[in-house]
Amino acid sequence: MKWLAIIAVLIVFAALLVARVARSGVLPEVGKPAPDFNLPDQHDKLHTLGEYRGKWLVLYFYPKDETPGCTQEACAFRDDMNQITALGAQVVGVSVDDTASHAEFAKKYHLPFPLLADKTTGTADRYGALMNLYLIKFARRYTFLIDPQGNIRKEYLSVDTSRHSQQIINDLKKITAGEKL
Repeated sequence: MKWLAIIAVLIVFAALLVARVARSGVLPEVGKPAPDFNLPDQHDKLHTLGEYRGKWLVLYFYPKDETPGCTQEACAFRDDMNQITALGAQVVGVSVDDTASHAEFAKKYHLPFPLLADKTTGTADRYGALMNLYLIKFARRYTFLIDPQGNIRKEYLSVDTSRHSQQIINDLKKITAGEKL
């Protein structure tokens, strides 16, 4: 009987935890303006959404520097950077890690794009990408393709880190060819 009470308490706690995680932020709508941000990169330089106006922006959120999936995704963007920039786009990564962690990660893997430190988690929250587990907060692996006018053109909420960069390239090629996504 005692075990049943413990299991019931654990189930209630898990349900409350899942409910809290689900309430962390609301996804911005495709076709609507992207939420602004003002965050430091790995060199402590502040970046805002407005500075990317006139260009396509690949804004990708990732959980943690130096983890296998995040490293694979970042290195794929690095390796495909020439193709992405040739299509008129910039890449920017965002996680809740600090600037020092980003600096080490970027240096180790020769990442040529900004990694923004969202220490207050406000930007991840505004993009619906914040995973809040009470004591631990991190960004979900979400990407937003933002058009030159600052509107969200496409959301990627289920990302395969080994193919994501190529998926972005394919979508940018479709857009530049006048196709709908």
